[in-house]
Amino acid sequence: MDEPVLVADGLTRIHGVGCDRCLETTGPLSDTNRCSACGAVVAMADVSFALHPGEILGVMGESGSGKSTLVKVLHGDLAPSAGSAWFTQGDTRHELFALNAAERRSLRDRAMGMVHQNPHLGLNFQVSCGGNVAERLLMAGERRFATIRQRAERLLARMQVPIERMDERPGAFSGGMQQRVQIAKALATDPPLLLLDEVTTGLDVSVQARILDLILELQRETGTAMIVVTHDLGVIRLLAGRTLVMRLGRVVESGLTDQILEDPAHPYTQQLVSAAL
Repeated sequence: MDEPVLVADGLTRIHGVGCDRCLETTGPLSDTNRCSACGAVVAMADVSFALHPGEILGVMGESGSGKSTLVKVLHGDLAPSAGSAWFTQGDTRHELFALNAAERRSLRDRAMGMVHQNPHLGLNFQVSCGGNVAERLLMAGERRFATIRQRAERLLARMQVPIERMDERPGAFSGGMQQRVQIAKALATDPPLLLLDEVTTGLDVSVQARILDLILELQRETGTAMIVVTHDLGVIRLLAGRTLVMRLGRVVESGLTDQILEDPAHPYTQQLVSAAL
């Protein structure tokens, strides 16, 4: 098997000062993520996995399970309290949390794409849709206007955004169309890793289906590795080959998606699957 694109080892994020009892007094067995000793919130603890080229890894759980914290830490929006992560780009292996701010930003701009649940977090609403794609290309070092324009046109067309509307601002678009523009922007640099955080939440069912179909087509065509964070088991079933199930900051079950959904081993996963039936 190819070398993993991303390896995470023991990722932990604690909100607050924290103490030596935080991990002991929190998690599913304690039924809380707030430390009884110091009051800190353990948003995520000891999360480990490997993601290979072309693979889609699902991360599911209820609100507060830590799944969005995971992608925010990987993307660099939050610093981990403990743990490490290695990202492979070409022949170079980077220890993500050993990079300085400028190195991390450069790597993220060139090799990682992020699509947020709220398009306002991923798009600049003060510039056009084409301008949003151009911004990412400029951050990655592209300076030729013709190349930027052509790349923006191709990506937006691929996302089924009408080319005649590429010079309009995202505020003129529906939520589903804004998500398509976000995906086009995230893909501007052909990143080997795409992070998707609840990208279909709040959208009409028909719009959700079209966006999920586009994501699957992209994965098949480009071989981009993806981490898909969602509370929707239907999204997990459609997209993910492997899945992590999180509750109160811990991974309670992991494995092949079909196996987890058809024969869940952990009581919490059993509850999630039963609730979706």
